[in-house]
Amino acid sequence: MRLTLRVRTTLSLLTCLLLGGLFLPWAFQHLANIRRAVFYDSLFLRCSDDWRDVGASGCSPVTYDPLEAGALLVLVSGLVLAAVVGLTVWSGRPLRRLSVTVQRFGPQNLAERTGVRARRGQFGQLAGGIDAMLGRVMEGYEAQRRFAANASHELRTPLALQRTLIEVGLSGDPTPDQLELLTRQLLTTNERNEALIEGLLVLAETDQAVVARTPQRLDAIAADVASVYQQLAGAAGVRLQTALEPVTVSGEAALLERLIANLVHNGIKYNVPGGEVCLRVTPGQPVLQVTNTGPLVPAESVPRLFEPFRRARGDRLDTSGGVGLGLTIARSITQAHEGHIEATARPAGGLDVTVELPPPG
Repeated sequence: MRLTLRVRTTLSLLTCLLLGGLFLPWAFQHLANIRRAVFYDSLFLRCSDDWRDVGASGCSPVTYDPLEAGALLVLVSGLVLAAVVGLTVWSGRPLRRLSVTVQRFGPQNLAERTGVRARRGQFGQLAGGIDAMLGRVMEGYEAQRRFAANASHELRTPLALQRTLIEVGLSGDPTPDQLELLTRQLLTTNERNEALIEGLLVLAETDQAVVARTPQRLDAIAADVASVYQQLAGAAGVRLQTALEPVTVSGEAALLERLIANLVHNGIKYNVPGGEVCLRVTPGQPVLQVTNTGPLVPAESVPRLFEPFRRARGDRLDTSGGVGLGLTIARSITQAHEGHIEATARPAGGLDVTVELPPPG
């Protein structure tokens, strides 16, 4: 049976109090008697006629030896000190075990945990909190590692395409039409790289909490975004509809605009000819809703859409011109505003994305 930290501490404290209650009176009396025997006379020894007289031939002036009493005092003091240190070490052993767990935790040992099963009591709660913290650190580290691998893959593919196009242009004597085609392909690939790098920079910036928050009219920001994307929606054969009511939220205007723009752009891009995107801003929660028609999205794949470089089509690269960071950036902006974003697959196809944002004040 393992004793809890509270029981260990209680037993150690009670034992120390008991030892102190016995040792200190005994030690003070022996110190006083040694002083009297050395500087005055053994005839003036103090006797209590109880356990404090134990040792060094008691209080007999004839047999009392101050050297023997001093040696006994040093010996007993050492034993008491060793007992106190031992009790301290024994009572703090569970905490040291937690410390060892934290020290062992690292990139090569992400599965390290405290191993404390009981979650009752303060020590169990502390161990559970440490395990939960280590779990979050592991998830963050794994997500960062996946992100780096995915970003490397996303950058490697267009760079390899650029290299191929350049080698084709240098391998012979291309005609002006061929040079124009190669140039346009290089320009398209370069634009995609720029979009990817810009998305990565925005994602890095929005991963931090928003410090300067001011009241913002979310309906006005949404109206501006809708006016900008009306032409893109028309070119894609998609109807962009709005239903905007006056709503004020706390946040940063540029980030809120980017949040709405990403959701609207995704709704237009992953749609079907003749489809529609509906942008709503309403009081209460959620304050923002973007609904779009489109291909059927499996319900189990919706949470993964918020991961970097994930698309509703399930592949890593597509011809829609996106880099797979739209919903990732939207989630990062929402979390930076201490809000919540959620996506739901519509039965007829497409997504329904809702965003909750804190009110001002």
